[in-house]
Amino acid sequence: MFGIENYLGFTMAAILLNITPGSDSMYIITRSVSQGQTAGVYSVLGITSGILVHTLLAALGLSVLLANSPTAFMIVKHIGASYLCYLGLKMLLSKNLNSVTNHLSKDQDVTSQKAVDGWQIYKQGVLTNTFNPKVALFFLAFFPQFIDASYAYGMLSFLMLGLTFATTGFIWCACLALLAARFSKKLRENPSIETMLNRVSGMVFIGLGIKLLTEKG
Repeated sequence: MFGIENYLGFTMAAILLNITPGSDSMYIITRSVSQGQTAGVYSVLGITSGILVHTLLAALGLSVLLANSPTAFMIVKHIGASYLCYLGLKMLLSKNLNSVTNHLSKDQDVTSQKAVDGWQIYKQGVLTNTFNPKVALFFLAFFPQFIDASYAYGMLSFLMLGLTFATTGFIWCACLALLAARFSKKLRENPSIETMLNRVSGMVFIGLGIKLLTEKG
């Protein structure tokens, strides 16, 4: 089917890989714990969209550039690491989210405000995943093992595998986000603890950025 060999085996492998703790899982859990369920879900959507971006790049063959060009790999890695550190610093320096919300005028469109915040979190998730060159290299190494080399439409095979990987990942990450947000809800209701959670989240993001920067290609 679509030039894919052992699709069931790929699906099982994708599930196992997705449930293995990694940077994406840590990012989503951190968002959910510090900012709640909505932020967690938007971060899941952003990370999933980033996976689809990598799928498209791999299908088009652009990811090969990262694999064959150390310079391109380093540039993308530095951008990704710098962005994670930027998000971390932003959370470390931000004020308590509840205190800001409480000072909003009653006439302000709160629903619109939340939508804007969600869009920001979504974009941050997309960029965080897209600028992780390790994901691109993983796709190039993993996907071809399940594609028939003689199939004329290899791009379609990549897309199908990528969609499968993204779907299984979305389901797992959504569960993580909802559970993390639920178990930390009481903590976020305390303004001082919420502030502390934001600070810890900021340090986690900076840690993820440093980890990405120090990893070898």
